[in-house]
Amino acid sequence: MKTVRLNKETKKDLLEKLLKRSTNDYGEIEKRVAAIIENVRENGDKAIFDYARQFDKCELDEKSFMVTEDEIEEGASLVDPKLYKVMEKAYGNICEYHEKQVRQSFFTTKEDGSILGQRITPIERVGVYVPGGKAAYPSTVLMNIGPARCAGVPEIMMCTPAGADGRVTPVVLAAAKITGVKKIFKTGGAQAIAGMAYGTELIPKVDKIVGPGNIYVALAKRAVYGHVSIDSVAGPSEVMVLADETADPHFVAADLLSQAEHDEMASAILVTTSYELAEAVSAEIDAFLPKLSRREIIEKSLDNYGFALVADNMEDAIDAVNEIASEHLEIVTKDPWGTMTKVKNAGAIFLGEYSSEPLGDYFAGPDHVLPTNGTAKFFSPLSVDDFIKKSSVICYTRSALEAVHEDVETFAKSEGLTAHANSVAVRFEK
Repeated sequence: MKTVRLNKETKKDLLEKLLKRSTNDYGEIEKRVAAIIENVRENGDKAIFDYARQFDKCELDEKSFMVTEDEIEEGASLVDPKLYKVMEKAYGNICEYHEKQVRQSFFTTKEDGSILGQRITPIERVGVYVPGGKAAYPSTVLMNIGPARCAGVPEIMMCTPAGADGRVTPVVLAAAKITGVKKIFKTGGAQAIAGMAYGTELIPKVDKIVGPGNIYVALAKRAVYGHVSIDSVAGPSEVMVLADETADPHFVAADLLSQAEHDEMASAILVTTSYELAEAVSAEIDAFLPKLSRREIIEKSLDNYGFALVADNMEDAIDAVNEIASEHLEIVTKDPWGTMTKVKNAGAIFLGEYSSEPLGDYFAGPDHVLPTNGTAKFFSPLSVDDFIKKSSVICYTRSALEAVHEDVETFAKSEGLTAHANSVAVRFEK
């Protein structure tokens, strides 16, 4: 990790460097993604089967495209029973947390008899994208479906690529069984996003797409946004640790490494008021590396996006935290709760030395789908709110409208919209 003294100039350079990880400059990939989307729109399942053959080395047809209930049961049976129980407990925590986010419709009656309100209804059909390939992510299944279930979404389906043998990773099927999802299609990449966004002969068109993926998936989600809703265009993972001299460098180093292993573009940043801590954390990282299975990925991540930022005081450190607006923020200070009150921008906040970030990835309950690339300044974690719609409700009686109709007409005429004014006025013509 590079140690940098924090000042206005270094903070500016750092932010510009980090923002280069965004999905704003992928012209050639965007062209390929656009071609895939158009092909799926025109040719439906045939195009998806062709891409499965090309990218996944997998032969699919109308009969094998959708995962059967027997396949789900078989996949779940192949998972270590201990892991299955852990996943069940994690899903229970996720649902328990998100159930507290559920909001109710409301209606208020005013003295003039008018009724105003808000009606909340779930999105009708949601598609969850679950990455496949070299790694399996059952946590993605749990974290995306949990809040959708709590919101009351009536139809949830899933897309995830199959292996060359035509089978979906067992642990992903186990997670699907736990969440109750039965409609699973064996497709991945931009073609899966296109299939869910526009519908094919076999894939129903959804109203919203959620779930992470590679750059092709991210750009495909961005391309179909507006035709359907999406959760976000997620960037590479990030972790930031805000620490003072009381922090344990052994713990801090381990937590920074836990995110750096995601991929070469992952970001791991220590912000501290202690130069001695920064040096100690760097030494601990060097000691950890030989023991870690993804050492090569971690080293590339830290070389490119690993920083120890040393601030003169905690106020400057917190300013940097708020400016960078990290996906994950650990606060390991003498008074973490007090420090947290000054933090404005972060996706998820972990307080104290025993609140390690992987708790949020897998088990605690809050969602691990979080804003990245500084978007925590205006975006929030995935929640029940992402799976509902709100409708305004307005009901006026004749007497209630009569009391205000001239006001409405005056306002409409001021904008030159005489038909608007007339719509109200005709109700009171003599």
